[in-house]
Amino acid sequence: MPERALKPPAVAPGARIAIVSLASSARSDRITRGIEVLRSLGYEIVPSEHAFGKQAPYFSGTTEERLADLHAAFADPGIAAIICTRGGYGSNYLLDGLDLGLICAHPKPLFAYSDMTAIQTWLLDQTRLVSFHGPMAAADFSVDNGVHVDSFRAAITGGLVRVGAEQGLRILRPGTARGILYGGCLSLLTAALGTRFAPRTEGKLLFLEDVGAKPYQIDRMLRQMILAGKFEGARGFIFGEMQECGSRGADPDLLQQVILRLLEPFNVPIAIGLHSGHVSGGNVTLPFGTDAELLLESDQPLLHFLERAVTVRRHAR
Repeated sequence: MPERALKPPAVAPGARIAIVSLASSARSDRITRGIEVLRSLGYEIVPSEHAFGKQAPYFSGTTEERLADLHAAFADPGIAAIICTRGGYGSNYLLDGLDLGLICAHPKPLFAYSDMTAIQTWLLDQTRLVSFHGPMAAADFSVDNGVHVDSFRAAITGGLVRVGAEQGLRILRPGTARGILYGGCLSLLTAALGTRFAPRTEGKLLFLEDVGAKPYQIDRMLRQMILAGKFEGARGFIFGEMQECGSRGADPDLLQQVILRLLEPFNVPIAIGLHSGHVSGGNVTLPFGTDAELLLESDQPLLHFLERAVTVRRHAR
């Protein structure tokens, strides 16, 4: 049996949410707009010291500054959740300095994707902290219809997230699967191979997504994961929207053909198109580290979670 997940407390209406920049700097107007939208949803927003920062050549701050902001947000008892501004590049600089003891002692939802896959998978693997693969302030909350609000609210309040065809989910290979959902940006997962921060994808129900990678590059990354043994025991595969992952002049189904060919030996259900991570809109929140079921046996594909991603305090009668 898998180890029990470390679940943060549920986020109440009106709670304080910290905004942090852990990788590349974000446009200040987009951060501001994202904060405005989060406030309109009823939350009190607290930007970290370097949330609006810029550090050459492309970071939001020095490694020490970014680590300090993240640790401060986890340590602050008044902060209920943490949302990153954007991805870009640079979170791998933080891995060696993460205070796992502090984070484990003060578990909170950390919303991110893209470059933060490196941090989120490491925290999940080392502390079992549930990872919230979902919308970021400057990247998604700042954009009209950028966030799938239902899954965002369900994930942090103790509801059970359910997504399907309306959120882009399509069937590549039918079947049903159940397992612990795990994954993130494929580029970041493969970049960690050969290091002590390599993801523990084995035996999981896997969500994989990327942006701007040509089919042959997706082929190469999937092949690298296979050669590294990282898909052993996989329960099933769910791919994201895969924006801009085609090749000009090629068959529009080339990427799907690549995926089916590479993953044919695993004989498990495969879906594609789920709007989580790099998406055109309606970014879905996926709580990695929790038990989920993938149903691909009808014209209504469904991914639904079988347990809450947070702990809900029970009030005495």
